[in-house]
Order: sequence, then structure tokens, then C-alpha cells
Amino acid sequence: MDPDGTWDSIKQALMAEADRRGELDWNSQVDSTIVRAHQHAAGARKGGSPPSSPRPRRGWADPAAG
Repeated sequence: MDPDGTWDSIKQALMAEADRRGELDWNSQVDSTIVRAHQHAAGARKGGSPPSSPRPRRGWADPAAG
């Protein structure tokens, strides 16, 4: 968060200076679908073991109780 805009101002000044020097490539893009996350970042368990049994929900009515 940048409540008073300080970091945004600094970023804009740096980008303007880099653009003036011709150091920015405005034709580049980033596509997150090509970025692969490490298996632990995705919540995978080591060794592929199944998750522990689910905990019972609290505060929810049983849908079968109708």
C-alpha cells in the first residue's frame, strides 16, 4: 500500500527517465500461465500422500437432514 503516493511517484519518475534513455521495452508482456510454481507453493503434500481426514464443519447444517 502506498497511501500518500510516494512510491508511485518514485516509480513514475524512474520509468520516465528510463523511457527517455530508451531503456524500456514497451513491447514486452508477461503471461502467468507460463510461470510454473514449485509443488510446495501449490500446497502439494510431500510424497503424494493423501490429506488427512476432513474436519467436521462447524455451524453448518447437514444437507441430508433437510
